[in-house]
Amino acid sequence: MARAMKVAIVDDEADMRQSISQWLALSGFDTETHASAEEALKAIGADFPGVVISDIKMPGMDGMALLKRLMSMDSGLPVIMITGHGDVPMAVEAMRLGAYDFLEKPFNPDRMTDLVKKATNLRRLTLDNRALRRELSDGTVLMKKLIGTSGVMERLREDILDLGQADSHVLIDGETGTGKTLVAHALHAVGPRAGRKFVTLSCAAYPEEALSERLFGPVAEGATLPLVEEARGGTLCLEDIESLSQPLQARLLTLINDQGTPPETRIIAICNEHAPDKTVEDALRPDLYYRLGAMKIDLPPLRARGEDILTLFTRMAEQFAEEYGCEAPTVTAQEAAQLLQAPWPGNVRQLVNIAERAVLQNRRGSGSIASLLMADNEAAGPALTTEGKPLKEYVDAFERMLIDNTMRRHKGSIVAVMEELCLPRRTLNEKMAKYGLSRADYV
Repeated sequence: MARAMKVAIVDDEADMRQSISQWLALSGFDTETHASAEEALKAIGADFPGVVISDIKMPGMDGMALLKRLMSMDSGLPVIMITGHGDVPMAVEAMRLGAYDFLEKPFNPDRMTDLVKKATNLRRLTLDNRALRRELSDGTVLMKKLIGTSGVMERLREDILDLGQADSHVLIDGETGTGKTLVAHALHAVGPRAGRKFVTLSCAAYPEEALSERLFGPVAEGATLPLVEEARGGTLCLEDIESLSQPLQARLLTLINDQGTPPETRIIAICNEHAPDKTVEDALRPDLYYRLGAMKIDLPPLRARGEDILTLFTRMAEQFAEEYGCEAPTVTAQEAAQLLQAPWPGNVRQLVNIAERAVLQNRRGSGSIASLLMADNEAAGPALTTEGKPLKEYVDAFERMLIDNTMRRHKGSIVAVMEELCLPRRTLNEKMAKYGLSRADYV
């Protein structure tokens, strides 16, 4: 979801604060004003969700001192300085200290709006990148992203926790769209190397010569280190390992053998695609396969995850509905059965795409989940088959989804859920216990 940005206006002159605030508010910005630098510092911290506009000349702590404090606290915070006529040298010094830009009085309000727009876009990108880096280094967060209560997902999480603690190399295999890269990040984040580098390379993204140089070197003077050096002591994640040529497989094997045990750098290899009648073992030379595949994780296809499909769909639909500012589509019993029966050749990635399109359809008030599934699977060509299930399993899955969605919507209010679903408290309690749902998860 797009992150809401603020504009903090710092100026000792009340008229200037008010005029800037009113103009930016009319342009759609959320503003806050501060009469002094000291007051602003109490409200603005690292990861402040927005940008700062500050006058340079103020009594007490001036704008230059405020800029230095803000840059020491968060060097990625865009600060726009307002200077008086003839103070351009001071503005240049502010730019040297890290200011985003400056406005010279009297300034054009439209130029200010344009500057603020660009600065907030930059700030949003900076904060999103920080959040992503934190997520990818937080094992707890990553494990929560592996949604599902099916047996295969429980085992997958256990495997990640077990293998994450080991130092051996790991091979991850599975159909496209099953989340192999997420699992690789999780393996690194839950283990003893969590604070060290995690370096990723797609072996299919470069021609052989460029791939060899990027992976092993040598590199031109002044260029970045080859990845085997950059990842030293941490984890090197090689995606599309099946694309590695025989000569480069031999070099990788030599690297692994030279590292000894435990290895200085852990290698996580990901196999993204191979012919239906071949395995990753067929794609790799045997000695390399046995070094990488001593610890192997096979990710389950979505069609094997049962009612996880409904859980994932409703969670994704809720997220997209929040992003697009509309209601999530209501899943009927028939649509729930169709979601469970679909072959899902694109796995979780395909489900996320359908959830987004279902939300957009619902916003327009047209279309159905069934039509999206039909069109998607026809476009995918010959579909994988999915096993039929007893009617009771479909009914249980739909019932669980319905209670889960209603509890989530009413933030755990048992009374509200009882009224909406027309269930007595005892029956609701029994069903929640049956499906492993706890009120505490929704409050």
